[in-house]
Amino acid sequence: MKESKKINIRSLSLDELKQWFTESGEQSFRAKQVWEWCWAKSARNFDEMSNLSKELREKLKENFDFHAVSIDTFQVSKDRTIKNAFSLYDGNIVEGVLIPTDSRMTACVSSQVGCSLSCTFCATGRLERLRNLEADEIYDQVALIREQSQKHYGIPLSNIVYMGMGEPLLNYANVLHSIDRITSPDGLNMSAQRITVSTAGISKMIKKLGDDEVRFNLALSLHAANDEKRNKIMPINEHNTLESLAEALNYFYSKTGTRVTFEYIVFNGFNDELIDAKELLAFCRRVKAKVNLIEYNPIDGGQYINASEDKIEKFKNYLEEHGVIVNVRRSRGKDIDAACGQLANKNEHAVVKLKKV
Repeated sequence: MKESKKINIRSLSLDELKQWFTESGEQSFRAKQVWEWCWAKSARNFDEMSNLSKELREKLKENFDFHAVSIDTFQVSKDRTIKNAFSLYDGNIVEGVLIPTDSRMTACVSSQVGCSLSCTFCATGRLERLRNLEADEIYDQVALIREQSQKHYGIPLSNIVYMGMGEPLLNYANVLHSIDRITSPDGLNMSAQRITVSTAGISKMIKKLGDDEVRFNLALSLHAANDEKRNKIMPINEHNTLESLAEALNYFYSKTGTRVTFEYIVFNGFNDELIDAKELLAFCRRVKAKVNLIEYNPIDGGQYINASEDKIEKFKNYLEEHGVIVNVRRSRGKDIDAACGQLANKNEHAVVKLKKV
């Protein structure tokens, strides 16, 4: 599509917006009104800004673009999980999920179109990374899922996880900006303690999170606590070894006081034995962490299967007996490919292409 020369209005700061209004001969207080429509009221276009004159709204349209995200299609699982295909302004599609449980309503959002990593157990890892999402595109996913939560279930959105398509720490600035807009009193005013960013493990960016003293939670997709096994399933580990990750995570904890969560998918015959549990325990003793044991969710042509219930239970018990906080996360939305690792942009209008093998 032809690229517009107009500025995306939500890429401007409030001060920049005020400057434009002043230079355009408009009253500067109008900038605050537009800002509120963009971030507090989650407007999708300029026509929704009802306290602005029609003349001013037309002037905004002439000078700015509004890169609003919309729901292209959605599917509802038998367990009430809702998977959305979000349409972006440039024709790309990303996916996001509303995950309802008895205790919370969680939005799982994407940070990139595709993914530059190639984790062998993840469907998204088979896709090319076309681009990073802008902060407003990530924000829109949350705003739309929040509306969906109220509309379908009459329950407010309570939690947000950056666990959809893409690696959040490879889109660092936009991810942090989106969280600022989601948590700010002049944004969605949600609690940072209710937000978790999940990373495959980029040591220098984990340290940067510490330097920035972020207030949200951090999860590490670990899945194996020795380098040889982790290299096999997560090539990123070759340049971000467990040694470097331990150092980075301890630095993060020293700066934020926030305990990290290790996400550990239990694969049958790969990382589900007692020796694997012992290695994970040893790593937990190096880094203040709790553990989420996760069911593996099958993907087309995948080489793994989920570990048995008995193996997962023994794994959990061993860790708990040695003082580790452990939760077993059951899959949600598996029947509509909405579960962890299954987001692969199967929408027929998707632009994302598979990586060349």
